[in-house]
Amino acid sequence: MVISQESIRFAAVGDLHCRKESAGSLRNLFTQAAEAADALLLCGDLTDYGLPEETHVLVEEMAAARIPIVAVLGNHDFESGRQEEVQRILIDAGVRVLDGEACEIHGVGIVGVKGFAGGYGRGTLGPWGEGAIKQFVNEALHEALKLESALAKLRTSQRIAMLHYSPIEATVKGEPVEIYAFLGTSRLEEPLIRYPVNAVFHGHAHRGTPEGKTVNNIPVYNVAKPLLQRSFPDRPPFRIIEIPKTEAGTV
Repeated sequence: MVISQESIRFAAVGDLHCRKESAGSLRNLFTQAAEAADALLLCGDLTDYGLPEETHVLVEEMAAARIPIVAVLGNHDFESGRQEEVQRILIDAGVRVLDGEACEIHGVGIVGVKGFAGGYGRGTLGPWGEGAIKQFVNEALHEALKLESALAKLRTSQRIAMLHYSPIEATVKGEPVEIYAFLGTSRLEEPLIRYPVNAVFHGHAHRGTPEGKTVNNIPVYNVAKPLLQRSFPDRPPFRIIEIPKTEAGTV
């Protein structure tokens, strides 16, 4: 790996959905990402059922990627209630797993949260009525607050935000309209308006749209692997962006 003097190249992909029988199927992706980029961002749903056995397969597959790897978990990684084990296996393998934290890679500040659902714009679910509805909305608010807190800690001039759920409606378009509210929420966009970043990456919406923008024109990239494979069949299934290189800040 040779880092450009002018920019840092990030590869991003989500929704790998690694299973126990996936051995050998993801190795080429990680090898190609390491050859194309200076760091790799994994945007959730790394496993299919959130099992430690799946995670062990995943870390074996990513062993060839000798570049920094940063990840957030997705809803599938929570499916079996063993997300802490999944996270620990990833961390032990050298992956930086973010859940409302910030880190710095080659002078670029990176924040990450899973995010949550709740809908967009006028269709955003409000905390009214039954306790279960309030609890659902509070989860979305909690994830948005974690994102805002992490963004506020960054002291780098160049920054990236990673999520699993989408902060904008534009990148979920292509999915059935009826499930938009379960693919993300505008509440995740609000911190990005207060603390702008160079780019936002998310996954989750397998049949969504590859690109969109926040209301303050921050580019948002849907990097769900099934979407990238369908949209760009002639490319490896990850998205590359270049961030101008500056002097490192502090986190």
